[in-house]
Amino acid sequence: MSGGSTLCAMSEDLVGRRLIGGQIRREIMQLILDRRLRPGTPLPTESELMESLGVSRNSVREALKALQALDIVEIRHGYGTYVGQASLTPLVDGLTFRTLAQVDDDTHALGEILQVREVLEEGLIRRVAQILTDAELDSLEAIIVRMERKGAAGEPFPEIDREFHEALYVSLGNELVPQLLAAFWNVFHRVAGVRGWARDPAPAVTARRHRDILTALRTRDTELAQRAMADHFRGIEARAWQGTLGVK
Repeated sequence: MSGGSTLCAMSEDLVGRRLIGGQIRREIMQLILDRRLRPGTPLPTESELMESLGVSRNSVREALKALQALDIVEIRHGYGTYVGQASLTPLVDGLTFRTLAQVDDDTHALGEILQVREVLEEGLIRRVAQILTDAELDSLEAIIVRMERKGAAGEPFPEIDREFHEALYVSLGNELVPQLLAAFWNVFHRVAGVRGWARDPAPAVTARRHRDILTALRTRDTELAQRAMADHFRGIEARAWQGTLGVK
């Protein structure tokens, strides 16, 4: 067999293995769905999966490792395999890598991520503007007071900022919202950490923008609340495009 034929055969074999591996992964995921297995529930053993799927042990193990990378299953060595949390960790890892891989223009990639989050939050704030209770508004007020104290001292407050945005949408009762916000937050700060970008040079400005958001919410003015959120993100984006880090 010529060298070209050998390479072609190896390539076809690799493609075949990938197709088979993908099918096994899909069947394991379907098994989890069909049996309505909850996170933390044990999966069938490797031997049981081999028998039910009609594949080799190596094929099962490769499929489980791939699913573990997606947080769909959790392999506990010595104990077995369990249904995973299906968290957004793979998304965070993928977006972080995508941003850092654009070596010559990672600030542009980061700006794109911020724009997606801006669209998300501008839509979300319209939903909560009319349903936030006085107690929830008072809780947001307490967070902003802490921001303002930090801002007056010239101290950055990224974790308080994060707390504000997470608390803002609790009333929606949507578990995916805080996970998505956390995913974008983590990508932003991981990239910033790798690149060594500086913190927001004007914490007082950031505190004021959050105060504007809350003021609009207290008036129950949906349009004003959306504009205040947009103004907040315009400031973040302006710094991101320049390669500097601002709190969100």
